[in-house]
Amino acid sequence: MYDIAVIGDRDSVGGFAALGMHVVPAESADEVRSALQRMAQGSFAVIYITEAAAAFAEDLIDKYRDEPLPAIIPIPGVRGNTGAGMRSVSRSVEKAVGSDILSK
Repeated sequence: MYDIAVIGDRDSVGGFAALGMHVVPAESADEVRSALQRMAQGSFAVIYITEAAAAFAEDLIDKYRDEPLPAIIPIPGVRGNTGAGMRSVSRSVEKAVGSDILSK
């Protein structure tokens, strides 16, 4: 059975524990990268990562983008939405469909 993890600053990810997700508080680049590598090589099918944390590990996220598992999904944190999550989804859709169908 696969698990779901959430990586990001403590304020943004703390509430996900109540949903049964594996919560990994990480705020520095080293903490984020280490947590992402550990989770990606574990039994996690989905890894949510705050947009701020994802900025520290864009190369790692790109590395796993072509893999079937885990799905790494950027989400907004408590400090707001940077638009990185939507850009990531848009890139994935464009790759799958061959056209950017999400742009206005």
